[in-house]
Amino acid sequence: MRHTTLGHGTVGVTGLSFGAAGIGNLYTPVGPEQAAAAVDAAWDAGIRSFDTAPHYGLGLSERRLGEALRDRPRGAYTLSTKVGRLLVPVSGAEPVGDDLAHGFAVPATHRRVWDFSADGVRRSIEDSLRRLGADRIDIVYLHDPDDHAEEAFQQAYPALERLRAEGVVGAIGAGMNQTAMLTRFLRDTDADVVLCAGRFTLLDQSALTELLPEALARGRSVVVGGVFNSGLLADPRPGATYDYTAASPELLDRALRMDAVTRRYGVPLRAAALHYPSRHPAVASVLVGARSAAEVRDAAELAARTVPDDLWAELRAEGLLTEGPLTEGPLNEDGVLS
Repeated sequence: MRHTTLGHGTVGVTGLSFGAAGIGNLYTPVGPEQAAAAVDAAWDAGIRSFDTAPHYGLGLSERRLGEALRDRPRGAYTLSTKVGRLLVPVSGAEPVGDDLAHGFAVPATHRRVWDFSADGVRRSIEDSLRRLGADRIDIVYLHDPDDHAEEAFQQAYPALERLRAEGVVGAIGAGMNQTAMLTRFLRDTDADVVLCAGRFTLLDQSALTELLPEALARGRSVVVGGVFNSGLLADPRPGATYDYTAASPELLDRALRMDAVTRRYGVPLRAAALHYPSRHPAVASVLVGARSAAEVRDAAELAARTVPDDLWAELRAEGLLTEGPLTEGPLNEDGVLS
């Protein structure tokens, strides 16, 4: 599988990355054996980049991922997590319900406390290292600092820079569902990488306006997540979701028209959705969440498919892609996400 070094640093990622929110019981429970099997399947498929966060299942994702990787050679994979939400135990007097209000089917044994202070960053990383059972974290992202911009830029980011200089972490950046602040991180900091979710997909190319050109000009890297826009591009049908809410009739129609085009080339829409971001040279990896071995194997199979250039040209000709032909990206000569 293709391996790319992030920015100007030394940390590398594979072209396909494993997103571990699912094994943190995203929406519905996942058993420990199923979670471990998903990570094993990712490893067997050649995936060597694994992403998690304290937010995912109130630490369950980090614990499960760390356990599943524990017997793997530490130098053989890249581990990323995030800072910005501290997990604070609820008092013994407080009733423990569930965490479904935040999207995770786990007992609400902790509260999430937003904290982008320098001390908060260090505490979060120490807690993550303990949950992961790891001696180091390769990539740390500031997680969703949308409403905490000044604290993130003035306190959290400098703290990450110091930790990178100390060798506690390898690469640093920010992960968000928007492009404006991520572009600011590229312009105003020495971040190695940004994680952009849902904004560089077949249905939303807003990252092409500023974020991706900025990354390319500065020699920084972008990891793209949310390539299915939460479901519509994986299975376009009435009732499908787009960015976690019901898709509008207009978006559903557009997705169905895309599906008709890709099928003419023998390519499932979800394969085109997975391949699309990697056509841009600033994109180092596509992050795909999975909660089972079957989902991992499906993603790996989609990534191994060939997507012909004529398919992209027809999508543009039909007015379904608004961008022009992308600069040649890191796909191999057969158009495969290698």
